[in-house]
Parts: sequence; structure tokens; C-alpha cells
Amino acid sequence: MNNQELLKIAVKAADDKRAEDILALNMKGISLIADYFIICHGNSDKQVQAIAREMKEKAQENGYDVKRIEGFDEARWVLIDLGDVVAHVFHRDERSYYKLERLWGDAPLEDIRSELNS
Repeated sequence: MNNQELLKIAVKAADDKRAEDILALNMKGISLIADYFIICHGNSDKQVQAIAREMKEKAQENGYDVKRIEGFDEARWVLIDLGDVVAHVFHRDERSYYKLERLWGDAPLEDIRSELNS
């Protein structure tokens, strides 16, 4: 499997737990950390944790290693390191404060519409 497949798995997992405003940034040539960043948010601590847990479980079910998860207990900004895909799951208030999508504004958006439930 490849990074694009992992991106789709993680985006679908976030969407399945009703993450809001899911974005996928193509970080190739911009960041050495990962090829893709996923940014999304939940509206409560429990929802943020559910989104992060689902992303972790779906990645593992499909044979991907989860390198690290940070911030899960606080559920304000959970970072899920899947290697070449890094997911940032925010609590709504934290997302509007940190504005990561603006920080990485030069990164092109990846088309993830096909992974989202309408």
C-alpha cells in the first residue's frame, strides 16, 4: 500500500466519526515530516478522542504502523503520526486558535471528496 491509500483510510475514519472541516494538505516538497497532513476538528473532547481512536484503529487494521499519538488524554489537539501521513485532530476552539491550514497555506489541498460521506 502507499501513502495515498493511507491518506484515504485516515480521512474516511475521521469522516465516519463525523469530524468537521476535514482538509488534506499535500506536504511533498514543503515539509520533511510527512507527505500529507490531515486537519479536522470535533466539537467535544469525547468526539476528538473518538476521531483519533478510529484513525488509529483503521490504520492498524490495514497494516499500517501508528508511530505515535500525542495529546489524546487532553483531547484539545491530538496528533496521530502514521509516518508519511500526520493527522491533526483539534477541538473546535483550538483549531480556530492555531489556524494550521493558514500556517501551511502554501501547501496544495488534496482532493478527498470521494472519501467523505455526503
